[in-house]
Amino acid sequence: MKTKYMGILEWVKLQIEEGKLKTGDKLPSIRLLAELFHCSKNTVVKALLELEKQHIVYAKPKSGYYVVDDYQTSNLDAIAIDFLSAGPDKRIMPYEDFQHCINQAIDHYKEQLFTYSDQQGLLSLRKELTKYLQQLQVFTIPERLVVTSGSQQALHILSTLPFPNGKKNILIEQPTYFGMIDALQLNQIPTLGIELTMKGIDFQKLENLFQSNDIKFFYIIPRCHNPLGHHYSNEEKKKIVALAEKYDVYIVEDDYLAELDTDSKADPLFAYEPNGRVIYVKSFSKVFLPGLRIATVVLPEKMITGFVHKKFSVDFITSPLSQGALEIYLKNGMFQYHLESVKKLYKKKMNILLEACSKNLPDYVQYTRPKSGFYLTLFLPSDMNVDKLIDLLHEKQIYIDNASRMYLTKNSQKAIRLSISQVNEQKIHIGIQQITAAIKELYEKRKFSSLSFKSIN
Repeated sequence: MKTKYMGILEWVKLQIEEGKLKTGDKLPSIRLLAELFHCSKNTVVKALLELEKQHIVYAKPKSGYYVVDDYQTSNLDAIAIDFLSAGPDKRIMPYEDFQHCINQAIDHYKEQLFTYSDQQGLLSLRKELTKYLQQLQVFTIPERLVVTSGSQQALHILSTLPFPNGKKNILIEQPTYFGMIDALQLNQIPTLGIELTMKGIDFQKLENLFQSNDIKFFYIIPRCHNPLGHHYSNEEKKKIVALAEKYDVYIVEDDYLAELDTDSKADPLFAYEPNGRVIYVKSFSKVFLPGLRIATVVLPEKMITGFVHKKFSVDFITSPLSQGALEIYLKNGMFQYHLESVKKLYKKKMNILLEACSKNLPDYVQYTRPKSGFYLTLFLPSDMNVDKLIDLLHEKQIYIDNASRMYLTKNSQKAIRLSISQVNEQKIHIGIQQITAAIKELYEKRKFSSLSFKSIN
């Protein structure tokens, strides 16, 4: 249920988005807002202080609250534009609500905070997670869940854990999440790659790899792919699971942004083989609070003991305080309410980014067209110096990521990844214009250098 406090925050932001409140406009008085929302003046003041913290309004002594200038586009070109960071948008992180849940967790879990609790994770949290996962079409039981300190820990453990099929090699998409590549290389795990584009993968190649390469598991990001933004269709997911079953290959499904999938009929791979072939990994870092460091893994029963033993050797247990707070947050419905704001914001940002790319990028720059999620990738001319492009943009306070680290062989692709998660939506067009200008500048220099070299010879 929406609180009066959250209602005030949303109302003010909506008034600004719709142009009913403009730069420099004065907000209604605290008394009028209290009457409008049928709440106390303290609730209004709390909401206004949060808006001030987010740099959306500012206070004038003895006058009231006003819309700040930099919430509009007038001064955006003088502020850093962050296409690099991948955590949730700081403006919508539920600090106040979660603080309340932490306080409740301290009261409720006093004993567990000072002892080593269940290594598999608090049973009460696993029960809540089981209910939550049902909304993502993952139907399982609490006994098959293990709570981990973020999905990175889960992927690290799975990379080194012996699997029931007795195989050694791991297959990953190319490109893929660089944290997985780091874990595999750090642990010196034999790794193969299969090319992924926005059109999908070559299923004949996939079958050949499964058949001939002693594959322990296939690591796959089925939707909101990092870094491409690709989504597999349900039919493709069924086909992947069928091939895995045929050749005794496990699947590690990283469904980190399942909540942002705009296709209500899309299923996880887990839905097509829930009895142990697919290991489902779900993080809460991208849509909630990264510092919480909570993820969950759905494992086949025969792998739980080995997984928990490996986890125990790394950190004993995941923070009971974080677990307890998340349980309360899930149980009281706050998380579902938070997700509605998250989905609306990121959908809007992605649409703006796609429009900006369509209007500004030159023909020699190809880009992916995600339907949802955080990420979009630009593919640059093969002889362009990506590091030089990143440095050039850094000088202009525009931050992007070199996507070459998301391939097994670095520099195999000249590409950059753009993340919309923390960039202000009103800066996206300006950012893409600046990125386009920098690309063109380097492209023209490259052409000039090539022509000069030919004339000398």
